Amino acid sequence: MTSWKTQERINTGGVRLDGDLTLPEHPAGLVIFAHGSGSSRHSPRNQIVAAELNQYGFATLLADLLTPDEEVADERTGLLRFDIGLLADRVIGIIDWARNHPPTAALAFGLFGASTGGGAALVAAAARPEAVRAVVSRGGRPDLAGPALLEVRAPTMLIVGERDVNVVDLNEQARNTMRISAELRVIAGATHLFSEPGALEQVAEEAAGFFQMHVAVPVSP
Repeated sequence: MTSWKTQERINTGGVRLDGDLTLPEHPAGLVIFAHGSGSSRHSPRNQIVAAELNQYGFATLLADLLTPDEEVADERTGLLRFDIGLLADRVIGIIDWARNHPPTAALAFGLFGASTGGGAALVAAAARPEAVRAVVSRGGRPDLAGPALLEVRAPTMLIVGERDVNVVDLNEQARNTMRISAELRVIAGATHLFSEPGALEQVAEEAAGFFQMHVAVPVSP
């Protein structure tokens, strides 16, 4: 499938974030990635999922949630990666940017969050219910979304590894807390990073099917 990749500079909240936007020829929708603990748009795991989503016809936007200076500080302290308020504000800013960016403005949006980015994605979905049609969380921490879990209106899929026992429990609790019907998918034999053979491919297939169901439909005029 033919696609174009561009590097974007996203201005939001007084900072500039770097992003990689991939646009298939006739995109079925846009999936915005919210990266997790100590990660960035260069995350090999999210890039694998994004490439698979591109094959399904989805545009993808992988953007750093921290500035270069913030990344250096976070490598030293590890604090910003758990600042869900900050990360969610950045995801919201990226959503708003994409809604005003001509190549993506007419598309329906989904969010894909990983690790702590799963919590940030859910907070952003609650804050922008008119823009976000679906959320997928991979090995995420939806519990970190706090009270925003009750406000999420977008269909949600929580994907966790079977051997990531503590995170499985946290995701089950979050699913039971949410007011909408959230789906829990447990990948057999997988650990937190889904590094086992075929595990990430299963994640990508689950995510693609979910986004096809909820995002790849015409946007109302």
